[in-house]
Amino acid sequence: MTTNPEAHDAAPGADPFDLHDVEWTAVSPRLATARLVVLAIWAVVLLAPTVAVAAAVDVPWLWAAPAVLALLLGFSALLVRRQVRALRYAERADDLLVRRGIMLRSLVVVPYGRMQFVDVSSGPLARRFGIATVELHTAAPGTNATIPGLPPAEAARLRDRLASRGEARLAGL
Repeated sequence: MTTNPEAHDAAPGADPFDLHDVEWTAVSPRLATARLVVLAIWAVVLLAPTVAVAAAVDVPWLWAAPAVLALLLGFSALLVRRQVRALRYAERADDLLVRRGIMLRSLVVVPYGRMQFVDVSSGPLARRFGIATVELHTAAPGTNATIPGLPPAEAARLRDRLASRGEARLAGL
């Protein structure tokens, strides 16, 4: 068995998510605000009926349901900003890296030559906050990558750049 020394960026036992030679780009902090708005909508949708039922029935232990929901929603609100800060991407010569997660971290590496198409989307809430999502599609569904929370100009630039790099890599095959 032969090993390729260039295939290893770090020493054995090193953190696989900490690539020392990569310059990571953060997404827009407006993504956190948009996610908090969605969480607030869910809070109203979930808490209003549970509080109404607990108040109407007047059984003290029924107040546990809205209390637990409120705690879960509050905890989720605390995590949103940290999750958005952990979401980063990097363009390298041969591939795109997408890193996300705090406790459950993931690093997706998408080679430019494997990309089939690049999709940019922005729903009404995302447009209101001035953000868009770039999604890379490959032949293997497990290697698709999504980068939410990009300013529209950056999303368009990234789409064009990734599409041209993908075409160049496919032409080279």
